Amino acid sequence: MNFDLTEEQRVWQKTVHDFVAKEVQPKAHEVDVNSEFNWTAARKMGPLGLLGLNIPEEYGGAGVDAVSAALALEEIGWGCGSTALAIAAHNGLGTTPIVLYGSEELKQKWLPLVASGKNKLAALALTEPGAGSDLQGGVVTKAVKDGNEWRINGAKMWCTNASIAEYIITLVRTDPAGGSRSLSQVLVPTDTPGLTIGPAEKKMGLHGSPTHAVTYEEVCVPLENLIGEEGKGLQQTLATLDGGRIGIGAISIGLAQAAFEYAVGYARARKAFGKAIAEQQAVQWMLADAATEIEIARNMLYKAAWLKEQGRNYNKEAAMAKMFATEMAERVCRNAIQIHGGYGYSSEYPVERIYRDARLMTIGEGTSEIQRLVIARHVLAME
Repeated sequence: MNFDLTEEQRVWQKTVHDFVAKEVQPKAHEVDVNSEFNWTAARKMGPLGLLGLNIPEEYGGAGVDAVSAALALEEIGWGCGSTALAIAAHNGLGTTPIVLYGSEELKQKWLPLVASGKNKLAALALTEPGAGSDLQGGVVTKAVKDGNEWRINGAKMWCTNASIAEYIITLVRTDPAGGSRSLSQVLVPTDTPGLTIGPAEKKMGLHGSPTHAVTYEEVCVPLENLIGEEGKGLQQTLATLDGGRIGIGAISIGLAQAAFEYAVGYARARKAFGKAIAEQQAVQWMLADAATEIEIARNMLYKAAWLKEQGRNYNKEAAMAKMFATEMAERVCRNAIQIHGGYGYSSEYPVERIYRDARLMTIGEGTSEIQRLVIARHVLAME
């Protein structure tokens, strides 16, 4: 068993880290305060392949392996949670359905466009006002065939990247009878008449990652914008979310790593009772726990990514990694603030922002409770 990254993966990791240290991390505070997406960095991500992590090279992407994609998102998360979430949603949610299930026409038209860094990004709209985790029974946004078009009416919530996207892949009900084959995925360009993107939500954290409500009023798109098969939208979405959970786990590890590094640096520099607080056993234990949990989360996440790359079932492992990594990040960030004392509660120090950013991770792309249900079904063979 080999736990080492390949030479190619190590070079990739360093390349992304150096880019993030120069272009992303220095702007993280500004992005948070101004609630603005870091377009300057995003434009430069295209040529590096960071906007096409899972897009094959023939469509303008990098087509990196699943572990390398996780490494990239961890590094961006280390630099800025807001930027990382937008990039993860773009790669994991906005492009994956087209890569896996889209027609050749859709791949050629849209993937090079959103991978280049010269245009806007991609988004996926699932959640509705009356449906969060219950996609099968709760989605009421409907698409009806009307000649050679889909006519869409409904509303979505919590759509990451909506205002900075070229298109929104929308989960719609195409069969009013309901059931597991009643949903489909349809690509909707954001400049389509009848599509309205609401104001950015005012959130606790991740201020530079725009999140919006989206409404569809008589929105018409070509029948060819169907992604995959009609009635397979739920299955395609669940498969997409498995990969997305690896991405959220990777961001969480990056956030935790950043908070940990700041805590170590502060503990070494801060003097109390005549010595550095790093010499206090209580502080040492918090740092030891953080280092251990970050390492555990990495190993879990890399295993899930490796299974994905091997083409093996990774549903349980992705849920485990996502649940543990996101909850771990909260604990590590909380203790990083504790080590900083009163300064940790001040926006002058980055651990406050990192903690706020980390809080979403146990909620987005499947809550911790949903992850536990997924894991339990495997453990109890209830599938």
